[in-house]
Amino acid sequence: MTPEALRARLLAWYDANARDLPWRVGPAAHRAGVRADPYRVWLSEVMLQQTTVPHAAPYFLKFTARWPTVSDLAAEDDAEVMAAWAGLGYYARARNLLACARAVAKDYGGVFPDTEDGLRALPGLGPYTAAAVAAIAFDRSANVVDGNVERVIARLFAVEAPLPDVKPELKSLAAGLVRDERPGDWAQALMDLGATVCRPKGPLCDRCPVAEFCAGLATGEPDAYPRRVAKAPRPHRHGVAYILTRGSEVALVRRPPKGLLGGMLALPTTDWRGMGWTDEEARAAAPAAADWRPVGEVEHGFTHFTLTLRLLRAEGEAEGLIWTPRSGLDALPSVFLKAARAGLTNLL
Repeated sequence: MTPEALRARLLAWYDANARDLPWRVGPAAHRAGVRADPYRVWLSEVMLQQTTVPHAAPYFLKFTARWPTVSDLAAEDDAEVMAAWAGLGYYARARNLLACARAVAKDYGGVFPDTEDGLRALPGLGPYTAAAVAAIAFDRSANVVDGNVERVIARLFAVEAPLPDVKPELKSLAAGLVRDERPGDWAQALMDLGATVCRPKGPLCDRCPVAEFCAGLATGEPDAYPRRVAKAPRPHRHGVAYILTRGSEVALVRRPPKGLLGGMLALPTTDWRGMGWTDEEARAAAPAAADWRPVGEVEHGFTHFTLTLRLLRAEGEAEGLIWTPRSGLDALPSVFLKAARAGLTNLL
């Protein structure tokens, strides 16, 4: 295998099979001189972290319709952006999004830096995103390595060391395939190959344009790569969520700006801890003195732990809460939207 032969084969495949994505300038348009908007590339990459394309695409379209430029986004109120982000998860990304947008608007006149180093200097913009924007938006020869690319490289080279410790080796191997020619198309070709053909399970090796170069396929077990260390089970936590109603309104709080789900609207809850909450503890921690009644529980999974939320509901009044119509609860993060829907199911 020579890098040039592999690159030629994969780029030809990309020219014919590139995914049609709302943030992408396709290879034909790119050849015709159309350049990707750095704002749209950056926004899509932030949204796609830990999120699938089908889930992220509607949010991307909503954001770009409402805030068509980075300066428009930078000028928006935090709460509005956080509410629009609700449902995408990993809410630190939304806080970093605003910090970066405001830096671009304030320090760079609304124009993104066009080098990888310049992009890395922006707040909340890590090495992967900087490389992706540099390559895709500015045709810089950056080494863009996400999970899809790691999988492709691990299979191409039949890398035996397991993730996550092997990440630097995979990045080094990927760098050996980067050239000054078509760096943005190359990055997206690798991503598309991993997303549509070199899938985590059941790779479609008979459709792969670089199958003849693949050492993993030659072993007869391509889906055994990348190797992985067995994950430790996630710890489980317990909490109580309170659904306080006032007619057709529900009481919410805004979570502290730092930490999990920081700055987001939420149902009032207890702390989330390893042991369950007794009925006496749960009622003592309630946000208001009321006739609290159990209305079930919900389960939710986060990256590093799983959660059981017991649900208590009551009708009442309390100061210091944010009263919100039931029709406005869709802006809640998924764990609280799930809890609210479950807790309000039988309420007429």
